[in-house]
Amino acid sequence: MSRTSPVGASAGTSEPPQALWNRNFLLFFTARAVAKLGDAMLPVALAAGLLGHGYGAGAIGYAMAAFSVCFAGFVVFGGVFADRLDTRALMVGSDLVRVGAQGMAAGLFFTGHVVLWQICVIGAVNGLAAGTFQPGVASTVPRIARDVQGANGAIRTAESLAMLGGPAVAGMLVALASAGGVFAAHAGTYAVSALCLLLLRLGRPRPGEAGAAGRDRPRASYRADLAEGWREFRARTWMWGVIVIWMVLMITVSGPLVPLTAGEIVPTHGAGVFGLVNSALGAGTTVGGLIAMRVRPARLLRAGALALLGFGLYPAAVGLGLPLPAVMGCTAVSGAAIAFWGVMWATSVQTQVPGPILNRLHAYEVAGSLAMMPVGQALAGPAAALFGARTVLVAGGVMVLVVSAALLSVRAVRELPRADGGPVGGDTATGSPAPGAPADAGAAPPGAYARGRSEDRSRVLGRKTE
Repeated sequence: MSRTSPVGASAGTSEPPQALWNRNFLLFFTARAVAKLGDAMLPVALAAGLLGHGYGAGAIGYAMAAFSVCFAGFVVFGGVFADRLDTRALMVGSDLVRVGAQGMAAGLFFTGHVVLWQICVIGAVNGLAAGTFQPGVASTVPRIARDVQGANGAIRTAESLAMLGGPAVAGMLVALASAGGVFAAHAGTYAVSALCLLLLRLGRPRPGEAGAAGRDRPRASYRADLAEGWREFRARTWMWGVIVIWMVLMITVSGPLVPLTAGEIVPTHGAGVFGLVNSALGAGTTVGGLIAMRVRPARLLRAGALALLGFGLYPAAVGLGLPLPAVMGCTAVSGAAIAFWGVMWATSVQTQVPGPILNRLHAYEVAGSLAMMPVGQALAGPAAALFGARTVLVAGGVMVLVVSAALLSVRAVRELPRADGGPVGGDTATGSPAPGAPADAGAAPPGAYARGRSEDRSRVLGRKTE
């Protein structure tokens, strides 16, 4: 039995990723970390800026929903573009659009002429740009890193450290220069991200690898590519099963979380304290990312679903009115839980899905998982007015338990083996792939790529049959 290199260990890049911390990965790592630093500032800036101009928690929810609606609605098309065009060029262009949009937001807050619909329009533009950017992330990681789980863990850790420092920096900037200073800094982080992505040395990927779609097969129409991506998405029970369940989490927990926690904490304790709570979330996600780099479970999604149980502590703690130190502790545990789940999920998608359709399937799963986020954000204000903000937050904590149980109840999710050829257990040395690792445990065979491209598929999964 011979074996090929795992995902990402290809000659398709000009710098083969023998080690995790190669030049390409360092640049991509920096781009993601700096951009996340700016993203971590945004909730504090929106909360302080809109509340300071007389708006309530509902306005924060609407502003965030404008971004989420456009992001979730456009990311599927972004996946098709990423599979057909130069992925890096799309990502750089998206960053530059966001530099301009956040610069305009900074101008509005600096001048004091803040109108909610204008902030929502800017959020919508950012959502469209993010929808173009995000699909390329999935295919870039396997091209620059041999150890996909380790790469995802490192990136998640960096993003978590950014979340740790971002809210505190945002609180300081709000105090010194108003919310406009935060938006200006946010625009700068996207500029740094664009520069790092421009410096990547990515060669043409080989057929069957991430980013190779459209080069190793006849060019189809955009509509045909969308349809093909949808067929491949539906064929993987583990993927659409997670997304359907995740929609419930978006409506009941993730959507209302920022508007309602901001509405509870900022008026009583100030934007600085809300920044500290978000920093605790960042500290927790840092720990979760580090744990995910070391722990190598044979069933990634099962381990992630079990860890997800801790995510409900943050909304429950705020809803129950616990003392601030207890809220921060619960928030940290919540961050560790969601970070560990995120690494397990990203690694599963990037190693189970063949490269030529990876961008599209990643786009479908992102769109599906976030489709209900704007619904939850928009309903946050009305639900809080009807039931009380604290009641809604406590109910969200309970719903996390329901979602985790639902994930574990789906056999295709809990039994999906790892497929990256990486080690199993706590050891990070080279190991063998889990035996019998199919593309989907308990699901119908995927579409054309799973049936007709067995050799390419074996290369993606990190092994080749004789």
